[in-house]
Amino acid sequence: MNLRDLEYLVAVADQRSFRSAATACGVSQPTLSVQLRKLEEQLGVVLIDRAASRPALTPVGQRVVERARVVLAEADSIRVIAREATGSTTELRLGVFPTLGPYLLPHVLHHIGEHFPNLQVLLTEEKTQQLVTMLHSGGLDAALIAMPTDDPHLEALPLFREEFVLAMPAGHLLADDSGAGLEETSPIPPARIAEYELLILDEGHCLGGQVQRWAAKHQVQLRKDYRATSLETMRHMIASGGGLSLLPATTVLPPVSPTPGLALRRIASPAPSRDIALIWPHTSPRTATLEALAPALTPSLPLVQEL
Repeated sequence: MNLRDLEYLVAVADQRSFRSAATACGVSQPTLSVQLRKLEEQLGVVLIDRAASRPALTPVGQRVVERARVVLAEADSIRVIAREATGSTTELRLGVFPTLGPYLLPHVLHHIGEHFPNLQVLLTEEKTQQLVTMLHSGGLDAALIAMPTDDPHLEALPLFREEFVLAMPAGHLLADDSGAGLEETSPIPPARIAEYELLILDEGHCLGGQVQRWAAKHQVQLRKDYRATSLETMRHMIASGGGLSLLPATTVLPPVSPTPGLALRRIASPAPSRDIALIWPHTSPRTATLEALAPALTPSLPLVQEL
């Protein structure tokens, strides 16, 4: 039994197809099939039920795959430790959720390149729950999420807190027409916002939940007839006169281009905000690297405070 055979077995479990598993492993289908037969002979058990239309794991095969994933992850950890110790270029699979990634990354990627020239960051954008699932399965090394997280299997390092601002159509009664910049506008009390209903994002976006919680705390009503599927859709709906909402600071500050017809205003203290953290499996061999990387993931922006 060798690691390559375990990789073949895990690939079949994930792909449910010998052909797809072979492609994923970079070998021919006959090679993969022969090696899996040999593995079964060595172990003296049948791991894969080949009678069905698609290959399926037998009960003992499921147990073996579960342990194989652990073995392969540990083997990969050894490789990572060796590469980092020798200063070789290493990959870091970093996840980020959609209402943060496109707005944060322009501020931090060049810092990462400057301070970590041997680190190649491979980015994945998914909703928070999918990011957590990928961390558990080994599909990601780390992820940026909005706190809190209470997963006992994950380490969490708080990075920064970003303020939310009120977004509304230009010319709205709550808009500040003084011409002052966002930082200089007078903060608006939540009681004034409570005179209107807020738009929120569709379910599954953590930003929608954050706005909901703030709204409930301040007796602010939410629009029930419409939920935006993305932050950009909601931004343009607001600008066209479709309502009001809260937007995180990173989504409205340069280098994000101003949206024509959109007015912004700060909210009175304590302003709504979200705390961003870097999370990773507590068994990861890359803890030291991730802790060193954390400062580079914190943008230097107004309305953003390092934690």
